[in-house]
Amino acid sequence: MSNTWNTRVETTADVATIRDITLHAFGRQFEVDYLDALRADPIAWFPGLSIVATTPDDRPVAYALLTRCHIGDAPVLSLGPVAVLPAYQKQGAGSAAVIAALATARDRGEQSVVVLGHAEYYPRFGFRQATEFGIHHPQYDGPNLMAVALDGAAVPAGDLRYPFTA
Repeated sequence: MSNTWNTRVETTADVATIRDITLHAFGRQFEVDYLDALRADPIAWFPGLSIVATTPDDRPVAYALLTRCHIGDAPVLSLGPVAVLPAYQKQGAGSAAVIAALATARDRGEQSVVVLGHAEYYPRFGFRQATEFGIHHPQYDGPNLMAVALDGAAVPAGDLRYPFTA
């Protein structure tokens, strides 16, 4: 297995594979349906912000998705889902996809990203507990809700909301 992963923006041909990765990584349909809802939402979805990590023969095995959400009235990005096929987990494919996704966000001039995920995993990318920034979610303010500033930008404070759950 390679420890060096190729990353690229997803293509239309990758969509079914990404759905399969999601189902196998999470083991349930909920995250697949959530992914589909994000794709269908014209406010949340941005082409070019779904990044796949691939094998040397260009087969996607992991991905990281960034979509639009808001903290108060300030637009930020939300990271997730992030998924890796079980056979490729703990080999750096997910990290490669996350790093590439965050770099893409920086290149596009985005300033902040939030994630609801494993509190032990995401700090390696600079994420800190969202409450440290004054970010709150009406249903969850625990340690798994995190944020990161891109390129030293200020992270806005306020209530976090997603387009199709607002």
